[in-house]
Amino acid sequence: MARIYSNLTPLKPVRRSLRSALTSAEIRLWQALKNSQLAGRKFRRQHSIGPYVLDFFCPAESLAVELDGSTHDTAAANERDERRDAFLASVGIDVLRFENRNVMENLEGVLSEISKRFDR
Repeated sequence: MARIYSNLTPLKPVRRSLRSALTSAEIRLWQALKNSQLAGRKFRRQHSIGPYVLDFFCPAESLAVELDGSTHDTAAANERDERRDAFLASVGIDVLRFENRNVMENLEGVLSEISKRFDR
């Protein structure tokens, strides 16, 4: 991934705002990912790549983890997600998406799915 895409300065206030307003599911997943707790992989929260701010990003694996709440249930949101995922794929980033409900009800299953993407 080219350095030019990562954490662009104009998005810094957006990243900071999102970090201070995490959803319950984001908080729960972050507690399991921070400090390299998952297979020794470092994750960043609210990390921007190009024009997009990712919920979680593992640089070593070029892996984004996105949590989707009810705001992703519309056709327009699905189109935005598809454009976002296509952009991320074009710069070599794989995207995993989970519904907030899955994180809250089955955190171990979510962590298992994330781990399966390591060393691909």
